[in-house]
Order: sequence, then structure tokens, then C-alpha cells
Amino acid sequence: MWFRMGRLPLLMQKKTFAVRFPAVRLGGWSRHFGERFLLEDVEDSPRKGDPTVSLAKSLACLTDEPLSTRNQNAKSPLELKRLIEVGIKKMVKARYLNEKFYDLMDVVIANADTLRDCYDLVRLNSHVELTTQTDNLCFSTMAKQIRNGDFDVKENSVTMYEKSDQRQCLVLPNLKLRVIQEAVRVVLEVVYRPHFSKISHGCRSGRGHRSALRYVQREIHNSDWWFTISMRKVADINVFSKLISVMEENIQDVKLFQFIYQLFDAQVLNLVFGVFPKGHGLPQEGVLSPILMNIYLGMFDSEVIRMSLRYEGLGLGSNEEKGLEQPKLRWWFRRQIKKSGDSSKEKLEATEGNKLNVCRYMDEILVLVSGSRDVAMSLKSDILNFLMSSLHLDVENQMDPLAVDVNSHVLQFLGTSIQVRTREAEALRAVHKLKDKVQMFVSQKQKVWDSLTVRIGKKWLGWGLRRIKESEIKQLGLSTPILDHLSQFRKPGMKTDHWFKSLMKIWMQDVNAKVEADEEAILSKYIVEPALPQDLRESFYNFRKHAMDYVSSESATTLELLKSSLTESRSEQYSNKKVIALEAPTNCIKRSLLSYGIVGLQGYPKHVSSLVLQDDEIIICWFSGLIQRWLKWYSEFENFGYIKLLMIQCVRKSCTRTLGAKYQVPEELIEKNFESELSCIPITDEVGVEMASKPCGISYSFDNNEALSYGTCNSGLCLLSLSRLKAPSRVFNCFVMGCTAASPSMYTLHVKGRQRFPGWKTGFSSSIHPSLNRRRIGLCNRHVKALYLGQISLQSIEFGVLRKL
Repeated sequence: MWFRMGRLPLLMQKKTFAVRFPAVRLGGWSRHFGERFLLEDVEDSPRKGDPTVSLAKSLACLTDEPLSTRNQNAKSPLELKRLIEVGIKKMVKARYLNEKFYDLMDVVIANADTLRDCYDLVRLNSHVELTTQTDNLCFSTMAKQIRNGDFDVKENSVTMYEKSDQRQCLVLPNLKLRVIQEAVRVVLEVVYRPHFSKISHGCRSGRGHRSALRYVQREIHNSDWWFTISMRKVADINVFSKLISVMEENIQDVKLFQFIYQLFDAQVLNLVFGVFPKGHGLPQEGVLSPILMNIYLGMFDSEVIRMSLRYEGLGLGSNEEKGLEQPKLRWWFRRQIKKSGDSSKEKLEATEGNKLNVCRYMDEILVLVSGSRDVAMSLKSDILNFLMSSLHLDVENQMDPLAVDVNSHVLQFLGTSIQVRTREAEALRAVHKLKDKVQMFVSQKQKVWDSLTVRIGKKWLGWGLRRIKESEIKQLGLSTPILDHLSQFRKPGMKTDHWFKSLMKIWMQDVNAKVEADEEAILSKYIVEPALPQDLRESFYNFRKHAMDYVSSESATTLELLKSSLTESRSEQYSNKKVIALEAPTNCIKRSLLSYGIVGLQGYPKHVSSLVLQDDEIIICWFSGLIQRWLKWYSEFENFGYIKLLMIQCVRKSCTRTLGAKYQVPEELIEKNFESELSCIPITDEVGVEMASKPCGISYSFDNNEALSYGTCNSGLCLLSLSRLKAPSRVFNCFVMGCTAASPSMYTLHVKGRQRFPGWKTGFSSSIHPSLNRRRIGLCNRHVKALYLGQISLQSIEFGVLRKL
């Protein structure tokens, strides 16, 4: 509203207003913003001697506004992380001179504001609100210690030893050292992010597991051979020296390299190639390992580009045959070479049709080659020689190149299986769908038949036991000559139940029933079915035989009918199309379900005993966290239908049985009383509809920016058991870094079977270090749920807090 200040009341014109707003702690900037506004001698025109400020200059000054005021509008933690890193990025770029960065340790990292911002980054990674109470850290003292070289890395770390083998240890940082590591990580990200190659997909903005798999799906159509490279090497002094020499090409800072060497010497920096899967939020991965591994293997990426130019030559002759568009620049060079002498033409023909594609996710490498087998073998030899001689790495698995054929080989990459298949015609898929329906109908009828025969068999067992007990009562007179004859072989003093079991054991030996799968099959096959009417048995057997013959029969006649109904060109179009099938490792998933106690040895769901003592909401979060990971990882895979069956038949039933074991009530009552809470776990095949309409409030929106949320996007589910409740005489806070909330309980971490490199993605933690097995940690309810739901990983927990208490 426009008004003239001269018309204000006199008292208001002469009064001074002091306006002071409260401090705001958001995104790392703490400011008391506000000014003293003096409304004395206000006139319509500017006072004499005061500089006039134009509207354009006023609007330009808005960019210098403190970032804390703009952070108030940020809604997600990732937005806050970006805003914080923008301020550090400006400080790093200010140190760029003559194609190098100078004095990053003294000016950028050893800065109280930078350390405070990185502390906020640690809290955001730990799923802690920035408005909550902070730890008592003096950032100015930390900055001074870093500048003077007085910061002791070993005093700010804790060593965890394995109980059974003291030689295996894990060195983890405390909160102070973690903040400094985060500052170093952000600085290195700013320096090296523009230099990373496009074949690198690990721990980068806009790149990750999905981008790597999509790249493979896109490039594998034009490839003839593929193979993976598995490394196994714990970084030694040779690898570290090579890493520092590479970093010196872009950074000139002796103090920074000395600090990284102190981390390496104290074993806090765990730079391991191979050995265990990366990117799963494991404590042994560390914060600096991803960026340093990408810097080190960046030399491999550059060498791959040189190999590609050398092997591909200056043209791709196979592109014309495959119907692909040829690059104009390569086509021009190729035309110029053809105009030259015969020797150049011979070199061109030798490399014509060759192409190299490489996809690297940290230390997992997949190589795709288009060309002959000799070219693939030569490329593989050159790659292995470079890794072993130039990068000082050991190659563990030297598999031969496999042909990229339809339904030939299944390749393991990034925890998934990749296979090339043909795309079927719509009519052929309809026939296969009909066969699947017939098979499902037969299996349903077989299940009903088995359940009824087993029910009759159990009644027969009860009748036989009752008949033997009645024969022992002489007053009833129900004994028969057969029972009297059998009683002669009964030992004196043997109880009736034991005697009945002995008779059943002898009978099973006579009919050779040990070859059957279980007791129910014995009852159905040897007792009930022979007693049924013959016409009933024959009718069911004939129905089952005809149906299975239809399902398993060769579809030659069906294909002939399809070819007659389809034109020849259309059938060729369908037969030439290839599909890259990505599948979840179902066998490993089922073994993990057995290992974590969700299913029993027979594959039936059961209650998880380690979760029974925990709160209802936390129990449901544990199972819904597994569902969330499967939806995020496998929703686009070929066998996602089988994963949905595991959700419904195993995970949900195990959850209800765990709650039922806690309250000692049947499952039907649990389903009724916890209907709204269990809506986070699907009950039908319509998973997408159920997840969209769920009222439980658990977020299923996935952010795949692995550069800002490294370790949490692919972190697996771990198992915690309640160790003890909070004792009044011993109060402790949550062990999560940056969290000052009280921990009501103490939990025990259980380490299951460790997967070797490269490992499968099953939804569970793949390779937790054995030194953390049965370690007790204190967690608040918020972070127990966050850990179960995959919002934080084990990297956010400070395991050495218990030693200080």
C-alpha cells in the first residue's frame, strides 16, 4: 500500500522501533536478522547527502541475503543438502588458480562455518531435524586444531574387534572425525565431479544402480560378447601413493594429503576393492571411500576411452548392417582415410565393426564388446594388464567372454541377473497365458484334493488311536483277534501312544514310505486314496494327466496356427526383437528369508522371535521396510510377480504371526485389530493400488540421488533384538550421530551370513562386518524405525559411544 510518511501521526514519526527476530538454525547458518528502523525526520524525498538506491540494485542485493532465510522454504532434506553444498562449493571454486585448487585444507575445511555446515549434513544423513538440540561441539577449536595440525585422528576413532578372531578389526570414526571427513568429501566432490567419465555410475548425481542397468539394457542389443571383472585388493602403500599422485594433478595442498594419509595410517579410511559389495550403507565402506575409489578408478575410465578409440578405429562398419545411424564425425574421418593409401585402408578394415562399451559402478565392471571373439579376448587381456600393472589391483575372477545369445547365459551385475531373451508375439503370449491359467487351475484343484485327503487321513489316525485305547478296556469288549495278536509283541509297561507309534513305524517300513516328502503325503497316498471309490480316483487322475499333458506338450500345432493367422513380415518382426530381462535373485532371497527367520525349513512363514519383545509399530516397520526395498529395487524387473507372492504369502503372514506370538492371539484377530497398521504390507496382487491408497503414513517415494544419499538408497534390512529397557540409574542418548534424544532401549545387532563380492541384492544387509555381531547400540524409537525403513544406514551409528558411558 502506498502512503506518504509525512501524514503519519507525530508520535509515530519521532519514535524509534527496534525489531529483533529470533535466531534461526537451518542449513548451517545461524543469524540474528533484523534492523533498527528509525522513522525520525522521514520525508517524501530522500535526505540530502544520502545515496539513491535504484530498484534494479535493490533486487540485485537479494542474492546476498543470508541463506538461512531462504532455507526456511526448503521442504526435503535433499534440498537442504544442496543448499548447504552450494555455499561450500563457492568457497572451493574461489581457490581455483592456474588449473589447480590451492590451500583447501586451511581455507575451506579448517573453517568453523564449513564444519558447522558439514555437521548439519551429518545430521541430515542421520534423519535428524536441524531444529532439534545440537551436540556440544566447538567448531572454532576444531578448525584451529586442523590448521595447526594438532587434530589426532587415532584419538577420535574407535577400534572394534571380532570376538572370535582378534585379527579382524574395524576402525570407525567418532562424531568429530566424521564431520571433518564429510567436509573433505564435499570438497573432493566439487573438485572432481566435472572430471568423472560417463561410464562411471557410482555415487554421482543422476547416476546409480538404475542408470547403470538402463545403460546395459540400451547397449547390450548391439554387443556380441560380455564379461565382468571382479577385483580383490585392500589398498596398500602402492595404491595410496598412486592415488595421491593422481590427486596432485588437480589439487596442490600438502596438508590435505597429509590428513588423508593419517586416515589411511589409522585404518579409518577403508579403501577396499572387491571383498564386499559397495553402496549398501555398510560401516566398513566409510564416507571417503566412494569418492576416492572413483578418483582412483577414473584412470581406468580414461584408459577405456583410449582402448575404445584404438579398437574401434575411426569407423563402425557394423552400424550400416545393423541399421544404426553412423556418427557424422566418424563417417567423415573414415571417408578421408579411404581416400588415402592402401595401408590406411587395411588398418581400417581390421578395426571395422568393433565397439567397446563399459559400465562401472565403483568396483563392479561390466564390459560389452561388439566384434569377433579374438577382439573380445584381446580387449580383456589389455584391461586386466592395465588393472594389475598400472593400478596395482588383483583380479579375482577371470571369466572368459560369453556370447550375447538368446537364452544362453545369465550374467550377475549389481546384485541382479541379466539375460537376453526374444520378444514373443501377442498371439503367442496369449497362448502361453492360457497355459499358465490351466496350470494354475490344476494346481488349485490338486491343493484342494491334498487338503481333503490329509484331513481324512488325520481323522483315520485319531480313530485308530482311539480304537486301540478302547480295546484295552476289557469291559467294553471291543477287542478283535488282530489286536489281540498284535498285543503279544507289545513290551510290558509300554504306553498306548508309544505302542501306536511303534505300529505306525513298522507299517511305514513295510510300504516303503520314507521316500515321500512328508507325513501328509504318506496319509494321502497310502491310506486315504486307496480307500476312495475307484471311479472318483480315476476321474481325478485322468483330469490331472490331460491337463498336464496340455501344459507340457510341444506347441508345434499352435505355432502353425499362429503362422497361418499372421503375415510373414509380422512374424519376422517379432522374431528379431530381443528383450533384456532383469530378474531379482529369488533363490538368494528365499535363503535370506530362512536366515532371518521369516520362513521355516519347509518354506512356510513363521514369527520372527527377535522382534516379539519390540513395540507393535516397530515390528510392522521392520516388515514394511523389506517391502519398501523390494518395491524400490524390483518393481521394473521381469519376475516382480514372484516377489509380490513373497510379499503376500511370506512377509505379511510372518508379520501377523509375530504380532500373534507377542499377544498369544490367533492371526484372524491380529488382522482385524491391526487392519490400518498392516495396510503398509500388501494383501493382494494389486500392489500399486494398495500402496497408493494406504493410510499408514509410511513414505514410499524413492529418491535415487546417490551422491546426496549414498548408502541409504541401497542399504539392506538388518535385524535388531531388544537387549534391555532403559535403567533409571544409567541414562544414555541415541547412538545415531547428531541425535541428542534419549534412548528408551538398548538393542543388539545380529550379523547374518556375509555375501562375497559382488553379491546379490536381497533386501537384507549383505555383508556387515563380523566385529559388529551382537554389539549393543542405543536407539530412539524414531531412528529404529528409520533404520528399518531404509531412511538411514548403519554408517550413521556411532558404535563407540557405549565405551564412553
